[in-house]
Amino acid sequence: MKYLDEYRDEALAGKIVDEIKRIVTRPWVLMEVCGGQTHSIVKYGIDRLLPKEVELVHGPGCPVCVTSLEMIDKALAIARRPDVIFCSFGDMLRVPGSKDDLLILKSRGADVRVVYSPIDCLKIARANRHKKVVFFAIGFETTAPANAMSVWQAHQQGLKNYSVLVSHVLVPPAIASILQSPLNRVQGFLGPGHVCTVMGYREYEPIAARYKVPIVITGFEPIDILEGTLMIIRQLEAGKAEVENQYPRVVSRDGNRTAQDLVNKVFEVGDRKWRGVGSIPKSGYKLRYEMRDHDAERIFDVREIDTKEPEICISGLVLRGVKKPHDCPAFGTLCNPEHPLGATMVSAEGACAAYYAYGRHLQKPAASPDGETALAKAS
Repeated sequence: MKYLDEYRDEALAGKIVDEIKRIVTRPWVLMEVCGGQTHSIVKYGIDRLLPKEVELVHGPGCPVCVTSLEMIDKALAIARRPDVIFCSFGDMLRVPGSKDDLLILKSRGADVRVVYSPIDCLKIARANRHKKVVFFAIGFETTAPANAMSVWQAHQQGLKNYSVLVSHVLVPPAIASILQSPLNRVQGFLGPGHVCTVMGYREYEPIAARYKVPIVITGFEPIDILEGTLMIIRQLEAGKAEVENQYPRVVSRDGNRTAQDLVNKVFEVGDRKWRGVGSIPKSGYKLRYEMRDHDAERIFDVREIDTKEPEICISGLVLRGVKKPHDCPAFGTLCNPEHPLGATMVSAEGACAAYYAYGRHLQKPAASPDGETALAKAS
């Protein structure tokens, strides 16, 4: 496919891997931040192409995975109401709450609808003035502009039967939280390309400087990820800790200022709970006071809900890069895509789901055979 095959070129991938092997002199642990990167790494076997000195661990980069159990239960409490039309992207419908999920509620008669854009919810709200239309606004900074636009338009149009249940999370505080943990092993980061398309990468520069870790903003194709890995290894071997941009075809240092301005009109930064991780200060967006008429948490008064995670699930450790999916005793048996225990198995971008989809539950991790690359087999 034009403009895509060049980022999946086996010969070029081999040259990059050879260069990594040539320059690496000691073990390094790197973390890819974004769930889309995790999916590509597992799909193409990129982690198995790398020399044994380079270990990739998986970060909290799937917004579905890190949406707190408490927030899922709040969504379920609102969606159960007969006066509510609850709208969401499809990937949230099967994320388990303490007891049910949105798909189960829909099967029981709740008016739960899948939308492709939050702007679609405004049409639903205008057509159903007797109902309260709620959109489940989740995601990293990537989805914040569209969600902000829906609130801004509803505010401007006086559409008071539209509100959002906000669970936006921010990447830089999550990276800082990982680095502050006594369990941390991560020495370099493959930064989130799509997030930085919106926000730029200025915010990552103080983190790299403070914690002495290189951060390379990276794309999502195999060549992107391998090149990003090479750039990090070069820094680590040279004793450097800087922010570099592997993804200049999409990302600039300043990002999309127009999108940022819109987000800042609607949202402000606040504390946020992350599933499996806990509360991280100033790691999420919440609606500004001026937008309170569109705040579903305030309207439906679902501020505190007691929750309980399955004891056997280690998704929190997976999200922090401490463990990998196959370290979980339930992985591929008690927990699978048909019967997920945690969000990392539900979301297509979750590390557990990626490992399961590409057969990692059927075999132990092993290096690729000589002369045959995982990238070649996946292509």
